[in-house]
Amino acid sequence: MAALTTDGANVMDGTKMTMTSKELHISRTESPGPAKMVGAKKKYRSRSASASSLDSASSGSYTGSSSEEDDASPREVIQKNSAGSSDFCVRKIVQHSYGRREIEIAEQEMPGIMALRHKAKEDKPLKGAKIVVCTHINAQTAVLVETLVTLGAQVRWAACNIYSTQNEVAAALAEAGIPVFAWRGENEEDFWWCIDKTISAESWQPNMILDDGGDATHVMVKKYPAVFKLMRGIVEESVTGVHRLYQLSQSNKLSVPAMNVNDSVIKTKYDNLYSCRESILDSLKRTTDIMFGGKQVVVCGYGQVGKGCCQSLKNMGCVVFVTEIDPICALQACMDGFQVVKLSEVVQKVDIVITATGNKNVVTRDNMDKMKNGCIVCNMGHSNTEIDVLSLKTADLTWEKVRSQVDHVIWPSGKRMVLLAEGRRVNLSCSSVPSFVVSITAATQALALIELFNAPSGRYKADVYLMPKLMDEFVSSLHISAFEAHLTELSEEQAKYMGLSKTGPFKPNYYRY
Repeated sequence: MAALTTDGANVMDGTKMTMTSKELHISRTESPGPAKMVGAKKKYRSRSASASSLDSASSGSYTGSSSEEDDASPREVIQKNSAGSSDFCVRKIVQHSYGRREIEIAEQEMPGIMALRHKAKEDKPLKGAKIVVCTHINAQTAVLVETLVTLGAQVRWAACNIYSTQNEVAAALAEAGIPVFAWRGENEEDFWWCIDKTISAESWQPNMILDDGGDATHVMVKKYPAVFKLMRGIVEESVTGVHRLYQLSQSNKLSVPAMNVNDSVIKTKYDNLYSCRESILDSLKRTTDIMFGGKQVVVCGYGQVGKGCCQSLKNMGCVVFVTEIDPICALQACMDGFQVVKLSEVVQKVDIVITATGNKNVVTRDNMDKMKNGCIVCNMGHSNTEIDVLSLKTADLTWEKVRSQVDHVIWPSGKRMVLLAEGRRVNLSCSSVPSFVVSITAATQALALIELFNAPSGRYKADVYLMPKLMDEFVSSLHISAFEAHLTELSEEQAKYMGLSKTGPFKPNYYRY
């Protein structure tokens, strides 16, 4: 097939979902980027001439192995892998050997997705699948993508976040023949160009989408609606992306089935709760060298991500406050020993502000004006709109690069606010995510793709679906062997008494874990 075009495409009809929440408008273009300004030109100065202070916006991975970058955009440089292919765009293809080592290390800590790869590699359940992938690009997600290829899929891959890409890993995938279009420190135009390259290419017509944030789906709907109508399915793993899918359904533009992986039990608990419980501390330590004991912290949002952050910060000796809009989550925070407050009540005294809501303008310019000197502000939610960074890019404030992904925003009075990753996800921009947890999410995503791709006609309509309970249990079973855990088996009598199958599922869909 020739390169895809948008001419003559029509808006598709879909099954309308019943949902009462207000429509959200969340877009990468709405968030602050390096080229966006308000009022006069932003004042920006470097603290010193050291390398660590010069690579804030476009450095390599958090490992530091690719922190020295060329001035030229990768889009302006023609590169080829060892096979002679140039169907990729990464920072430096010569870094591929370092990226391969990163991937090999990650594989050792990802038992579930590796087990799935070995179990299904002979059957090739994704043979014929052509998948547009828009996720974070790091060693762990590379294990997922290479698993999809091993299972028979063809993949084109772009990043869902401009700061989370590990350049060496992207190079390793490009060297392996996988079309990758991503590098750390993309600007806004680069971001959308890379996604477009995964959709539009010679002899390529995608039939599946693996998304994290809904950006690939957004481009497909807006620019390639005729192609979108031919999709076999979408797998989405973020709160933001799921909201976008609901919006498409409400406006009758969702013409294909979509799997909501984000709200699956296995993903919600392990990725959102257990992973963030560890990565928030790692992120803050790497970027600020902070001592946690005695610090006052406010966490905005007490969902699974917020719960994980609060638990670890409390265990480190912090005084933790919580803000919430949901009375159920607020009551949970109270019962867990946290004081629920409005941000305006504590913003003048806290040392750290962490957002984890998925909403927009949770921390406003007025809030930041009132923060004390040295307050650290960061985001753990998927959306980069939670902190109103755009309001800080004004003539009266000076930005000072301190180290990679760390900026001091300086007020005329001399007050400094420490902003991490310009409001983007701090754990993926400034730290690492435990490979074991990513293995759980990756196995869930792979199974969802297999299910949608192989489902007989009529099983799934143009709607948003949750993962079947049996899949959640299967993903869990792939990982418990790593802990030398041994499951108890029901007897025939016990299974009959409980009304269950001996092989599961063991809980009804309404069960709250």
